[in-house]
Amino acid sequence: MAHRLLLRRIWTLSSKEIRCLPSSTASVTSSSFSTSLQSNTARVFLLSPSRTAPRSLPHTFSRAVSFNVQDHDDFTERVINSELPVLVDFHAQWCGPCKILGPRLEKAIANQKGRVAMAKVDIDDHTDLAIEYGVSAVPTVIAIRGGDVVGQFVGIKDDDELESFVSKVIGQ
Repeated sequence: MAHRLLLRRIWTLSSKEIRCLPSSTASVTSSSFSTSLQSNTARVFLLSPSRTAPRSLPHTFSRAVSFNVQDHDDFTERVINSELPVLVDFHAQWCGPCKILGPRLEKAIANQKGRVAMAKVDIDDHTDLAIEYGVSAVPTVIAIRGGDVVGQFVGIKDDDELESFVSKVIGQ
């Protein structure tokens, strides 16, 4: 397990960072990924959680716009008991319109800057939730605030209609 973590860390290093590594660490990275490390300092340097992110990554991290529902308990905890209004996107992997609506809906939610969340429910994996909320076609989006359904639509909407729906859900 530790070897895999080391390999993953080495793989994500940029060439510029490798040139800046101390010589003992650089020899580890160039040793064709051998499993024997030459020093403990190299181990600490590569696997240290306090090490900063590579320069190619942005330094500001934003909260995820949406999340996938794992099971019924997860749905209850993250959607029903949520303090924020939540849009639940019932979709399927095989659904073409779902693949079009998903990113557009995420964009509309991202524009609200944290005032609303989005849960994704795959109806093939969570048929019980789809039946419980009366989903008969996909994509279906249901807005839940305080555990109650406050709005819903079926099918694709254009960007203006999505913005209007999201604004109505958060009460603007």
